[in-house]
Amino acid sequence: MKLKNINNTILSLALATVVMLGTALPAAAQTKAPKMTKQERVALRNGNKLYQKKRYAEAEVEYRKALQANPASEKAQFNLATALMRQGSANASQDDEKSPMNQAEGLLTNLAKKAQDKQLRGKACYDLGNIAYGRQDYGKAVEFYKHALRCNPDDDQARDNLRLAQLKKQQQDQNKDKNQDKNKDQNQDQNKDQNKDKDQNKDQNKDQNKDQNQDKQDQNQDKQNQDQNKQNQNQDQQKQQQQQGGMSQQNAEQVLKAMQDRERATQQRINAQQAQQQRHERQRTNKKW
Repeated sequence: MKLKNINNTILSLALATVVMLGTALPAAAQTKAPKMTKQERVALRNGNKLYQKKRYAEAEVEYRKALQANPASEKAQFNLATALMRQGSANASQDDEKSPMNQAEGLLTNLAKKAQDKQLRGKACYDLGNIAYGRQDYGKAVEFYKHALRCNPDDDQARDNLRLAQLKKQQQDQNKDKNQDKNKDQNQDQNKDQNKDKDQNKDQNKDQNKDQNQDKQDQNQDKQNQDQNKQNQNQDQQKQQQQQGGMSQQNAEQVLKAMQDRERATQQRINAQQAQQQRHERQRTNKKW
């Protein structure tokens, strides 16, 4: 069977047929099974007829009536689970307890653990395997198909589905390993690029600092050159003044200041004399004769 047809094959085999009233039970199970009531028998028969006509919601109602008549009825539980699976979807959220598929899974899980009929346990495990397969949980599907074969080694459908689930699990594991390797390579490439960028930034900062230091050195050198030129100019001026007048600029400034101070003192004496003369004149003018 080709792998591309796996999903279609599972869908066609996903649901075991309902257990009909005439299905024989092993001798050990017959001794323990409670006697079927008339109400239970009628409800199962009506549900099976509706199921054969693909009226699964109506069949569900009849199977629930059978369970009301006998809550321990394993046939009613299994047939109800089958009708629910026909109405449900493998993609339904597992958190939704009211979804038909999740309700069916709960009934089948109980039967797989506690059903007195070994063949019925096998069918329940088979359907649980199909539910897990539909959810792409191939590891769990493999285990359920194995349990189904332990209960009924002649179940060819369980054997075929087991092989398909094993192949799908193998593919899934290979894809998982590939994705892990791919992610690992991507992380390595990303780290490599980050380190490369880090080295480039480091080199850029180094070059930038080098340029800044060089500019600073050049500025300092220019300032030193300017100061030296200014000092040389001052020295040349002083030398020139000494050569021309025999007096340095500093001496000339001292002489100029002394002259200004003498002139200021002289002006102050003159101002004082003028003020005194004006007072005498005012006194003589204001004198009474």
